[in-house]
Amino acid sequence: MNLPLDVETYLQGELESEIRHEYVAGEVFAMGGAAEAHNRISLNLAFHLRAASRGTPCGVFISDMKVRVQEHDAFYYPDVLLTCDPHDAHPLYKTSPCLLVEVLSASTEVRDRREKLLAYRSLASLRDYLLVAQDQRRVERYRHREDGDWVYEVFEAGTLHLGCDALAVDISMDDIYEDVVFET
Repeated sequence: MNLPLDVETYLQGELESEIRHEYVAGEVFAMGGAAEAHNRISLNLAFHLRAASRGTPCGVFISDMKVRVQEHDAFYYPDVLLTCDPHDAHPLYKTSPCLLVEVLSASTEVRDRREKLLAYRSLASLRDYLLVAQDQRRVERYRHREDGDWVYEVFEAGTLHLGCDALAVDISMDDIYEDVVFET
């Protein structure tokens, strides 16, 4: 029987491991690689977010930066993470993201839609959680409104207006899916 892994051991192990692992309540789960469309979508989003956030306290991270969800005793690797909190400065993980993005794949979709949605929504700083399809032009957004409610929206065309503190970013579906070839 394996004992639960403590956070410090997990973080140290991630520094030494060639494989990334997500951590939930003392258990670790290996993460697989990503296909070309997944990488292009993540990079496109990060590119546009980074361009918009230059000169601000906001930081944009892709795939190798963890988000810590204290309330769920979890560390996840979102595909794209945006934080604008200047105090969110831990070098191995972030705790106050305002935007999290997961690019859906067959092996992660259920977890992204259930476990991560539930965990991410417990983050007081989070304004937008995006689930981005890689097999079609479709972005699902969970938006945290100022009144505390969460609103679900689906985009198949047009532009997403994303906000994070003083940062406002418009990203079109064409920007998100630039150079992505869908398999037929």
